[in-house]
Amino acid sequence: MINNLKAVFLLILLSGVFLALGFFTFGQVGLIVALVLALAMNVGSYWSSDKLALRMTGAKEVTPEQEPRLHKIVDEAAAMAGMPKPKVAIMQNDSPNAFATGRNEKHATVAATTGIMRILDDRELLAVFGHEMGHIKNKDILVNAIVASVATAIMFLAFAGRFAIFFGGRRGMGGLIMMLAMLILAPMAAAVIRGAISRQREFGADATGAAITHAPMSLASALQKLQDYSKVRPMEVNPAVSHLFIVNPLGKIDFASFFASHPPTEKRIARLNEIARRTGNLS
Repeated sequence: MINNLKAVFLLILLSGVFLALGFFTFGQVGLIVALVLALAMNVGSYWSSDKLALRMTGAKEVTPEQEPRLHKIVDEAAAMAGMPKPKVAIMQNDSPNAFATGRNEKHATVAATTGIMRILDDRELLAVFGHEMGHIKNKDILVNAIVASVATAIMFLAFAGRFAIFFGGRRGMGGLIMMLAMLILAPMAAAVIRGAISRQREFGADATGAAITHAPMSLASALQKLQDYSKVRPMEVNPAVSHLFIVNPLGKIDFASFFASHPPTEKRIARLNEIARRTGNLS
């Protein structure tokens, strides 16, 4: 409940940044347009988040005949979670990673890259998809979709605002300074808020996934492999959806922890080690 309240607060704050950017860039008209866009994007995220995420990542839905091993792992993870089986998709990409998307348990999709299928054994893969089922169970997938859409809109509005400086008519020096400050600070604020939400949800999904599969150490092993390989084989993917993946797909460490889309892998592994010691699940 506390984590959900934190996520709601951060989403409201992110939307507030978007509205403020619209107002300081284009005035009252900008505020109204930003409000309408925010509502439209949130509704759109609810109904089309999975399709948008799959399109932006290049993932394609596959049948059990096409990917029997992947479907078998997802079948097992869903059964252990006591949840409906999500749709299954795959990305033709050597960088090892996975993500979940959708709006709820009945309308969810999990996706894996061909790279993750190659480097992880079945127990590690099960732990990874336990983590993804944790995201679905914790309702993170809808939160992440809304975050992605609003953060993308802030970047677009900030870009449009640069042109407004030259074509927006007469402004006083104070108004111009305020507008320039918003154009610089709003995208930074959006990145900080998006990172805070994503890091919080990743820790939660790790814990839920470990409880689902009873294999915290397998998840820890998988995370270490994914982190190591992702640094060597970064993924070319839109940064707006990078927070969806189980590890940072861009293969780089953000220059400041409060901008990071994922918690440090070392901290995640340390928490999983603690869960293993506490529960006695040492696999």
